[in-house]
Amino acid sequence: MKKANSIVLDKPGNPDYRTPSSFRLIFLLQTVSKILESHSALHLAAATRSLGLLHRNQCGSLAGLGCFDTVAILTHEVRLLQAASSKVSTLFLDVKGGFDNVCTNKLASILTKGGVSAYLVAWIKFFLSKRQWRLICRGAPMVFCPVAVGTSQGSPIPPLLFGLHIASLHPTIPQGLAISYVDGLTIPASSDSVPSNIHALQHPFSFIQRQGAELGVAFSVPKSELIHWRTPKDPSDVSFAPIVINDMRFPPSQAVRWLGYWLSPTIQSSIHFKRRLALAQGSFTTIRQLSVAGKGLSSWCNRKLVVGGILPILTYDCDLSIPNAATLKKLHSLWHGVLRWTTNCFYTTAPGTLYLEASLPPISSICKYRRRLAALHLVCAPSKFNPATALIPQFLPT
Repeated sequence: MKKANSIVLDKPGNPDYRTPSSFRLIFLLQTVSKILESHSALHLAAATRSLGLLHRNQCGSLAGLGCFDTVAILTHEVRLLQAASSKVSTLFLDVKGGFDNVCTNKLASILTKGGVSAYLVAWIKFFLSKRQWRLICRGAPMVFCPVAVGTSQGSPIPPLLFGLHIASLHPTIPQGLAISYVDGLTIPASSDSVPSNIHALQHPFSFIQRQGAELGVAFSVPKSELIHWRTPKDPSDVSFAPIVINDMRFPPSQAVRWLGYWLSPTIQSSIHFKRRLALAQGSFTTIRQLSVAGKGLSSWCNRKLVVGGILPILTYDCDLSIPNAATLKKLHSLWHGVLRWTTNCFYTTAPGTLYLEASLPPISSICKYRRRLAALHLVCAPSKFNPATALIPQFLPT
């Protein structure tokens, strides 16, 4: 548990890889250590939830809460405020080096004051202290170095510890909910005009900044994004009013990528699925080089690659958004090409035959199935643990 190897992964999409912040360190831990940490994480989550140490709107690092729940809450709150004829804006914030700035003593103090048992606090202090790691890459010295602060990425319990560390950063919003997912935080504002929203966003950001300074946590201002939501039938002009944060001017974005979801001001799915389609095409181009027609891998191996490497990319967000007819046609076109490569069938083979040969359904059926699973997940989850379930009206039949 105390020693770990670390590999370096580059963060995709960065324009410059000459700075250390463009890379992420992933710790490779022993399997037995991960089993123990997973058990401790479940026990700690149950204890801190019962004591109210975790904020209700924290959705990351907790069992049963994923990206779907977080984005579902965000879009629901936006549509709910728009139904009251309000202008809605949201500020997206990102904690700078969140896992690297968790202080063991401050975290232990928070848990102790919150009423967590002494033995569990002692275990966490033991887990975070006297750790060593070494970097595994070309040219790096193969020696272990001590780590005095922060938590390791790649371990089951650090995301939960980080969530406990920043639970106090959630501000109270008059209208809407401040939602977080691990190191990502959203601040909404609603009023009768966009300039009023920008003014209203300044106060909670100042509060979060002060609270973060007390915890030793800072926000990555260049990663902050602003979006002004609008309905598809809104007759008013599109607002480009910016917000100023720490003397930096941020104009509103026309597409915000958050938790893998591409969000547009009108919350339409076409932008998101267009991006997913491009990513799936790139993945298919790479995978198909492993097997050409009549050679290489077997159809069974091709199918495993498709299910694991293309289908999740292509259908991400289909549990929350519905692709329109034009987008669905493009998704089906790529899917048919993938199935022809998988089964080595002719180009003129009918789609129905492709589905039978590959034992894979059409994209439209997969989307419907995923949406039904998501609906069951929301209805069956306990409302006291899942904030998305708590938003479901009580009179809704289940």
